[in-house]
Amino acid sequence: MKSTVATALIAACALFAGHAFAANAECEAKAVDKSGKALAGAAKASYMKKCEREIATTVCEPKAVDKNGKPLAGAAKASFMKKCTAEAK
Repeated sequence: MKSTVATALIAACALFAGHAFAANAECEAKAVDKSGKALAGAAKASYMKKCEREIATTVCEPKAVDKNGKPLAGAAKASFMKKCTAEAK
């Protein structure tokens, strides 16, 4: 029983780590200016933060439901989104 739980926990961690890497790589690839040059410094930092937030929102928003399948609202949704966004990074 314990080995099954441990295996499931490891798989979940790998899934989140893989998603975080994919999100970061996707944002890195899109971090270019209008002329096609890679962003640097504060512009890149700002863009990366915005991009990662948008990816986390698109991933977390559909999951923000209660056990009955109803969408979360208010403090419950805010708490869930904060936790999910942190895990997605």
